[in-house]
Amino acid sequence: MNTSSPWLRTYLSGESSEPLVISTTGTGGEVKKVLIPASALIASANSAHKYLGAKLGDSWSLLLPTSHIAGINVLTRSILLESEIKTIDQRADFTSIVPTQLFRALNGDHNLLSHLQSAKCVLVGGAPLSQSIRNQAELAGIKVVTTYGMTETCGGCVYDGIPLDGVSIQIIDGLIELKVPEMNSGDWIKTKDLGEIVDGKLKILGRVDDVIISGGENISLDKLEKYLEAKFSNQLFVAVALPDEKWGEILGLVSEKEFPSEMNSQIANDLGKFYVPKTSKVISNIPTIGIGKFDRSAIAKLF
Repeated sequence: MNTSSPWLRTYLSGESSEPLVISTTGTGGEVKKVLIPASALIASANSAHKYLGAKLGDSWSLLLPTSHIAGINVLTRSILLESEIKTIDQRADFTSIVPTQLFRALNGDHNLLSHLQSAKCVLVGGAPLSQSIRNQAELAGIKVVTTYGMTETCGGCVYDGIPLDGVSIQIIDGLIELKVPEMNSGDWIKTKDLGEIVDGKLKILGRVDDVIISGGENISLDKLEKYLEAKFSNQLFVAVALPDEKWGEILGLVSEKEFPSEMNSQIANDLGKFYVPKTSKVISNIPTIGIGKFDRSAIAKLF
């Protein structure tokens, strides 16, 4: 689909009967196909624009692939605002990116940094955004709004912890469930994300399948990654579980740079010695699933 998106225009207007089906891959590697009704795209775009205060003529830049719901949503918003889609070399009022793009903008991608700084607002979703990276972005003059959602919810439907119009949230046994207009026949959509409601806002605590047990100790991969990103904010870290005959599972860690010499001692002091990785590896390109999630399964195979 090109950026002029003639097919999407006909789909949104009801002139095309061809369904929009998007494939999505979970952290476990399973592939699902999700039907996205035109009414869901329109409802999502309208509620996003209401939250952001967007008006007719405001523009969006497309920095995400249109094979994913996030890219389709950007095109839909642009169509409904009756504006031309922008590129990274043009100024746009709004854009949508994933955390790794924001990290790269803050660590050497000056063209992307300038583009984000000139926008009224930058949506960041697809994967958790660490508070340290968000703080750096805001200090750099980037107006960040975090989004939470998935393909099954027609993309981001919770902005900075607040559900968009028509979206409902409930926490059942610690897990987040969402109800989104026009999706899943209006039924609750169950996630594998742990969360809680704090002061009326949704707080993401991590994923239930990101906790491993090594030698009888529960280790949260998400907790370790957030800790390292806060301590060493100019470096990406991804933790993975590796099978081990002695411990059941052991903790592995990858990064795109050499690991800080003081890293392990700081982890042991602040989180406990069982959070110190048993093995680590520097790799040039960390495998990802989709547009924002690291592929822990593929990373584990590198060991």
